[in-house]
Amino acid sequence: MPVIETEKQKTMFTHSSHRSVVVLASLLFAATSLFAIASVAQSYPSKPVRLIIPFPPGGSNDIVGRMIAMQLTERLGTQVVVDNRGGAGGIIGTEIAAKAQPDGHTLLIISIAYAFNPSLYKLSFDPVKSFAPVTILGTGPNVLAVFPGLPAKSVKELIALAKQKPGQLNYAVAGVGTFQHLSSELFRIMAGVDIVAVQFKGGGPATIDVIAGHTQVSMGSLIQTLTFIRSGRLRALGTGGLKRTAVLPEVPTIAEAGVPGYEANNWWGILAPAGTPPAIINRLHQEASTILKSTETQKRFSSEGAESVQMAPVEFGKFIAAETAKWARVVKEAGIRAE
Repeated sequence: MPVIETEKQKTMFTHSSHRSVVVLASLLFAATSLFAIASVAQSYPSKPVRLIIPFPPGGSNDIVGRMIAMQLTERLGTQVVVDNRGGAGGIIGTEIAAKAQPDGHTLLIISIAYAFNPSLYKLSFDPVKSFAPVTILGTGPNVLAVFPGLPAKSVKELIALAKQKPGQLNYAVAGVGTFQHLSSELFRIMAGVDIVAVQFKGGGPATIDVIAGHTQVSMGSLIQTLTFIRSGRLRALGTGGLKRTAVLPEVPTIAEAGVPGYEANNWWGILAPAGTPPAIINRLHQEASTILKSTETQKRFSSEGAESVQMAPVEFGKFIAAETAKWARVVKEAGIRAE
């Protein structure tokens, strides 16, 4: 008996066939995409990786960046070359990274200064859209330290001296809008003192100037000043964390030593140019996570008065946004302007 197809049945068959083709095409596309992603991950890196540090040698960004570069070289199986590009509070090096090819072969070390810059400068890049977060690396407090010849052996004595000599004491900072600058301004506002900022082209040069006695006060990251404190070339008066640091247990926090509520912690992380394939971002994040979990890294951070921190790329992006909003208030209240 012959089968007679109605128009409705023919239409249903046609639609069913079309759906099958669409589903098959989608599956093929997904499989191809996964294969492409896997291929990208497997072929990366295909040449040396450049790690841009947007500050001169000697500062906290440089110390953390070089520590990570050395271990990342081993993990990736290719040389990770440190490229110091200081200037304009980290802007110059960041601009170079923003314009780099998004292939994972150019990375950028950032610190809390990255969260300051949108409030201070008209940027040639978008802090959110121009980069893809990879991972945060660590965090550590600042430390209020002075030239040993200064007659102030505590935070309260420094405040008293500054009030006796308004505008006569100087603190050295690593350029406008850097962590040293804003944490110093926060101290100045909260302590109610008049200490004048002297600008340098990085944390290293700023610290050296205080050691030489040309400027009297330093508010740099503990990770960059600890060596000089231990050798007696700087005198630590207080640290900026919520609790005392294990590497200087005898030094009180600035909050407990005379400026209640004061807190300033630096942090460091890695960004890649926007458009970097997700597979490469994931690879870098996984390798960085392994490095941060290692006993060697945790011991190194701890010995420098800092600690390693881990966040997923998305979480790190949200963290940067929160820090940017927080410090925008300090910039506004202190009336800081870019030079």
